[in-house]
Amino acid sequence: MTKGQFSTTPQERYLEDYVEGAVHEMGPISVTEEEIVDFAKKFDPQVFHTDPEKARETVYGGLIASGWHTCALFMRLFVEHYLPDRASLGSPGVDELRWLKPVRPGDRLTLRITVHKVKPSRSKPDRGVLFSFCEMVNHTGEVVASMMAMNLIRYRGRHCPQER
Repeated sequence: MTKGQFSTTPQERYLEDYVEGAVHEMGPISVTEEEIVDFAKKFDPQVFHTDPEKARETVYGGLIASGWHTCALFMRLFVEHYLPDRASLGSPGVDELRWLKPVRPGDRLTLRITVHKVKPSRSKPDRGVLFSFCEMVNHTGEVVASMMAMNLIRYRGRHCPQER
């Protein structure tokens, strides 16, 4: 495992700036009770996400963040610090999303990303697919969520003729 450091900012980054095996960390980002409840009331209204009192009576013994909230926090760090600004072309999805440990109020989460694979496109020479193994780690070092992200990324200076 190689600790990675980009030589470019997200605004300057392209596919060739991602080195297989490099590990990048970003964060931390803090989680508050108010954010957990607000997010859950809008998007995942289960009692262990929305009601601190009733959550104590559940198997979790207290309020926990929705896994989707954890994914939203992941996305914030991913976009701000890892994805290239101009070269990102979206994503066909993620694989193997897992919520491994509860995220609780007061947790500080760090995103740890290992560049798993950089695969050039066979049909479009201006881009490729970046496979990134992503882990959200809490302040005690426990992995709380993981996934394999896939992103379509342009190469520097290459443009697909039909997009000009």
